[in-house]
Amino acid sequence: MINRAILTPTNDYVDEINNLLIHKFLGHAVKYYSFDETLDKTEQGFQEDFLNTLTPNGLHPHELVLKPGCPIMLLRNISPSEGLCNGTRLICNRYESNVIDAEITTGHYRGKKVFLPRIPILPIESDKHPFPFKRAQFTIRLSFAMIINKSQGQTLDYVGICLPQPVFSRGQLYIALSRVKNTNSIKVLVRPIDIGNSNDGSTKNIVYK
Repeated sequence: MINRAILTPTNDYVDEINNLLIHKFLGHAVKYYSFDETLDKTEQGFQEDFLNTLTPNGLHPHELVLKPGCPIMLLRNISPSEGLCNGTRLICNRYESNVIDAEITTGHYRGKKVFLPRIPILPIESDKHPFPFKRAQFTIRLSFAMIINKSQGQTLDYVGICLPQPVFSRGQLYIALSRVKNTNSIKVLVRPIDIGNSNDGSTKNIVYK
């Protein structure tokens, strides 16, 4: 579980795969819900239940579902000097109300025990909303699957590449195919370019002339 991952082009596919696999993963599910509040005191009429339904750019979903032993990934730099950087992969060990006990599984700090807190986050400025609000939530996501670009620089024991659509930028396919040392440790699932030909096992690659 530590040194394997499914790689796919977009975050939508990542979420779809992660949601499927966390339900199949053994263990008791722990659900964390964000704390949302408006920043403008004149907008206090907005109910928290309504804020919970919003997921603007830069914020994490209201609901986070985890299980003991599941793989997760940090989505922000929390403490780079302690190995807690954007893209760091970890394994969940124990859960408290406002902190997660986890272990770093990649890089120089592999094996280090850490505690992850909830962090208040604001939507990115370019995302227009009629009122400003903030969300306190753990800045992590499940990492059974990850987008191809997030895997850059990592060496994994086993990789599955899921391509419901072809890659969309130069170098993506190379990055995905070069994450393992042994070609026997990689599997590729391709949705046929020609939908009418189920035997078509090819996909498009992006190159510059």
